[in-house]
Amino acid sequence: MRILKLLLCLLPLCVCSCREDEYVTYMTDEDTGAESQASGFAGLYILNEGNMGSNRCTLDYLDLSGVDSTIHYYRNIYAERNPSTVKELGDVGNDIGIYGTRLWIVVNCSNKVEVCEAATTRRIGQVNIANGRYLAFDGGFAYVSSYAGPVQVDENCPLGRVYKVDTLTLQKVDSVVVGYQPEEMAIVDGRLYVANSGGYRVPLYDNRLTVIDLATFRVVKEIEVDVNLHRLLADRHGQLWVSSRGNYFDVPPALYCLKDDQVVKRLEIPISSMTIVGDSLYYIGTTFSYADGGYKKDFGIVDVALQRCSVAVLFTAPEIQNITLPYGIIVNPRDRDFYLLDAKNYVSSGELLHFDADGHFLWRVSTGDIPSRGAFVLKN
Repeated sequence: MRILKLLLCLLPLCVCSCREDEYVTYMTDEDTGAESQASGFAGLYILNEGNMGSNRCTLDYLDLSGVDSTIHYYRNIYAERNPSTVKELGDVGNDIGIYGTRLWIVVNCSNKVEVCEAATTRRIGQVNIANGRYLAFDGGFAYVSSYAGPVQVDENCPLGRVYKVDTLTLQKVDSVVVGYQPEEMAIVDGRLYVANSGGYRVPLYDNRLTVIDLATFRVVKEIEVDVNLHRLLADRHGQLWVSSRGNYFDVPPALYCLKDDQVVKRLEIPISSMTIVGDSLYYIGTTFSYADGGYKKDFGIVDVALQRCSVAVLFTAPEIQNITLPYGIIVNPRDRDFYLLDAKNYVSSGELLHFDADGHFLWRVSTGDIPSRGAFVLKN
């Protein structure tokens, strides 16, 4: 009888141990304590990558609607809104974007793009894309960059592709071969520019921008810039800003400005994440130092009209300097208050920190694992 009682006492521990393999996280609500203010945005989605192989990609939501008197942060809303979806979002969230009334999420190692209603996060369907990376939208189509192969370092890996997807039917209607391991994309004057990294072919990195004519969806040219290209944005002056991660040894990271398909400026600054609002390119940079085995953190602003760095007094708050691992920056395009994403140690909850337009710290909340990117939801 004593043995039976002991077994019954140990049973809950066994159940908990089994649940660790599946790890089901339910939505949680955290009141930030910040007062709700009038805003043109209903909220902000935050995509958490989750460490590769952990199946921990999750979606959080910051409610800015003003329905409540204070701002609330909801963690892991996708799982609750879509309880029948097997393995929820999947493995490694890579990009997020809103086009029309739909929310698009690229889930890299799960080889898919999830599409939901932007207002409710209810799942509409998915597009199967092998090793998908980033999104761009134009003219009723979504463009998805893809490594077009398995997650594997191999100098004989295949060239990448960009897929053209109908945003209503979710059908792939065309694709085109680009460079090795394509990353972010930007659209200027009817052309889609694609940054190729060649990351799987280390040390034989790619160094090209592929240029695609959207009318014919064919490659029209390639532009050599620098090795291991990554981030890519277009500003309101028709200029392109593309980052190079360098080769992590003797080629330093840099940011390049292109005008009329020609490199017109090189700034030797590291870029991990960047966004443009008006003439200001906000960036964060995290580079690993082999000398001391630690990370160097950079924060700054580039004046895209003048093509030069401006004084970054915005990032002097101690809460910014004490961030463990800066991983993303999101700037409100209307009011210019901004959010910084801290990935911490990559394997546990990160943090979202909110600052006003002058860089004063306002509040912070815990996120899912490796918060990386965000998408504002307009009201109505």
